[in-house]
Amino acid sequence: MTKEEKNQLIESLTEQLNANEYIYLADASGLNAEDTSDLRRLCFKKNIELTVVKNTLLKRAMDQSEKNLEELYEGLKGPTSLMFGDAGNAAAKLIKEFRKKGEKPALKGAYVEEVTYLGDDQLETLVNIKSKNELIADIIALLQSPAKNVISGLQSGGQKLSGILETLSEKAE
Repeated sequence: MTKEEKNQLIESLTEQLNANEYIYLADASGLNAEDTSDLRRLCFKKNIELTVVKNTLLKRAMDQSEKNLEELYEGLKGPTSLMFGDAGNAAAKLIKEFRKKGEKPALKGAYVEEVTYLGDDQLETLVNIKSKNELIADIIALLQSPAKNVISGLQSGGQKLSGILETLSEKAE
């Protein structure tokens, strides 16, 4: 690879790092060709971009990035697969789902919403992170709950009140 090709690749990686809020580093080494194809297919289906990169080029792209990715340098040992997803937990869920077959891919690190997670032991934490849409849905449900209670109370109270009025009017006759 020529120096010009390397520089173009670094620029491309830098653009990807700047454009994505959710960056995952994984180790998919040791997967056979069939498992690698399955992983790539699953990534495509889940709308997650998977790229295998050289650590030195990725480190240079991280240096040029607008984000503070220095804590992820620790994960740049051995073969590295770079994953970008639409949601903070999408890639973590994919890794967990794929690992039902075996031990790989292993999570090296992740950068989610300006927070860095290092090590495979953080996978469960990342899986449980709620996406922005999930949080909005939870907030809407919480806001709707009191209103629903008031409405149902008024509806049932109105029936009770009308029943009491009917009973009183019958007694008056």
